[in-house]
Amino acid sequence: SRGYLELGPGPSELTLAWMLGCFLVLQENLCLLYANRRDLRIVDAAHEKSNATVVVGGLEDAAAVDYVFSQGLIYWSDVSEEAIKRTFFNQSGGSAMQTVVPGLASPDGLACDWLGRKLYWTDSETNRIEVSELDGSLRKVLFWQELDQPRAIALDPERGFMYWTDWGEIPKIERAGMDGTNRSMIIDKEIYWPNGLTLDYGQQKLYWADAKHNFIHRCNLDGTSREVVVKGELPHPFALTLYEDTLFWTDWNTHSIHSCRKQTGAEQRVVHSDIFSPMDIHVFSPKRQPDLSSSCSLNNGGCSHLCLLSPVKPFHQCACPTGVQLLEDGQTCRDGATQMLLLARRTDLRQISLDTPDFTDIILQVDDIRHAIAIDYDPVEGYIYWTDDDVKAIRRSLLDGSDAQFVVTLQVNHPDGIAVDWIARNLYWTDTGTDRIEVTRLNGTMRKILISEDLDEPRAIVLDPVAG
Repeated sequence: SRGYLELGPGPSELTLAWMLGCFLVLQENLCLLYANRRDLRIVDAAHEKSNATVVVGGLEDAAAVDYVFSQGLIYWSDVSEEAIKRTFFNQSGGSAMQTVVPGLASPDGLACDWLGRKLYWTDSETNRIEVSELDGSLRKVLFWQELDQPRAIALDPERGFMYWTDWGEIPKIERAGMDGTNRSMIIDKEIYWPNGLTLDYGQQKLYWADAKHNFIHRCNLDGTSREVVVKGELPHPFALTLYEDTLFWTDWNTHSIHSCRKQTGAEQRVVHSDIFSPMDIHVFSPKRQPDLSSSCSLNNGGCSHLCLLSPVKPFHQCACPTGVQLLEDGQTCRDGATQMLLLARRTDLRQISLDTPDFTDIILQVDDIRHAIAIDYDPVEGYIYWTDDDVKAIRRSLLDGSDAQFVVTLQVNHPDGIAVDWIARNLYWTDTGTDRIEVTRLNGTMRKILISEDLDEPRAIVLDPVAG
């Protein structure tokens, strides 16, 4: 199967542990961090019989994992919870996990930029590649076109490039600048289910595994000089990682972690076995993330918001959160979207900026939406108004989700359509339960029934305040 296995829910409580000995002697031991669906584990790769220690437990469906060693952070994607989460680690143990990127569909791939301090991920259901700050803020869509089920993603921050696999109808491996520029397809032949992807920074090589052709290949970073590492003898390789002369991978069929010599594919051995459901894997070592300076290190590259590393001078580019335009100075973002669509879904409200071409929907951070039906906006004070049929009320908040209030709660049966008169400062709505059209001031005072006769389930309502 190309897709993920279906699993029931995991334990309800979060457990945190840390292999202190491995942490303290990382320079001597070779530690592997891997996702095991229901937990994240770390194992000493030098000892085949060593037990893996749970770093984060009680997860639903952990798929991808990565870390920022210098910041003491471990990140993972949870496909069932549709989110990216993180925890801090240190020598005495872990801390509670945090959700940093919610509202995803199928976050299959994840990669940390340890130099530019950014988080990159793929989503194989929305067919997007996105980036954000390490805390999940300033989220931006980098690619949304000509993607069909992107999966693994790997970064080369020192050179400013990112790489990803796509196992859709046209399987391929692509690369682009980490700022979203210079996109190119580097592998599109003899490729079917490209799962694992890793980089050899020293030798400047790209390694990938194909679960259909059952091999591991490598090439130069531009896709040239393709070579066979392990021939078609692997049951179902999934994720790859590399350290010095050794290549490691997880395999779904053997439920194990395997290794071989990266140059020849020889000396294959089982590193760790009897794994419940091995997914993504990384060598956990500061040597994989050399702490170098970058063009974003000083004053955020002069950027007001995102500073993204680039393969071309000045080796970074300023960028804005999704839906927000960059001003002509190339460094400063607008305060927000100037034109937008507002969308009411059953359990959330979303904003779609019309200022940028990707038309990405962003969930507004408003809590406890039960059954939203209609939505409108007051451009004067910046409030959004919506009807909620489940709580039988009309509510409002600012676009950032703050100052949430109940506007109308009494004698409301099934509030449906809603419309803002931004000139006279009134709010109109229909009620399919009381068969009425009513009006109130925008703050909920001075309520009045306008029409209560000859109505049978009135729905949508629209105003023309300019014409009166």
